[in-house]
Amino acid sequence: MKRGLSFLLVVIVAFAAGAAGLYAARQNPSPPQVTPALNAAVGKLMALDLPDTTGKQQPLAQWQGKVLVVNFWATWCPPCRKEIPAFSALSRKYADKGVQFVGISIDTPKNVIDFQAAQKVAYPLVIASPSVVSLTEELGNASQGLPFTLILDRKGNISLVKLGMLSEEELEHKLAELSKS
Repeated sequence: MKRGLSFLLVVIVAFAAGAAGLYAARQNPSPPQVTPALNAAVGKLMALDLPDTTGKQQPLAQWQGKVLVVNFWATWCPPCRKEIPAFSALSRKYADKGVQFVGISIDTPKNVIDFQAAQKVAYPLVIASPSVVSLTEELGNASQGLPFTLILDRKGNISLVKLGMLSEEELEHKLAELSKS
């Protein structure tokens, strides 16, 4: 009986340690390790030239040299819609500090236009085909899920990768850190 209890205790401690490690990793997401493939993926991202809600082409390269918050989202994605008001508020707050937000919507132009009209999003929304989601896999989104947010520093290096909702606090902390440099 003692042996079974000891084994159970070891299993519980191992499980708790694993859960704590997973929790800590999720609380402090780190950028993926820089590799030639990752640099190539960032290059592909910055080479995108996508239409905005007025139909005007918006090259992502126009924002090189700024801290760039790129949010892949869709109108049919509840967590995506939920985080956009905080993104809008922070885009206004950090606009004069060299920070640029852009939302890359995997949706129809009509849905994005209607959403923008209703929500008054404070940053550019561009519209991409579903095939653009495959680029997110190269950027660290293995499941190609939404929302997916990527933050590039002023030099174009990945500073944060987040699959799922990015909290306002986490985003503000990262922007405060990056906008100082």
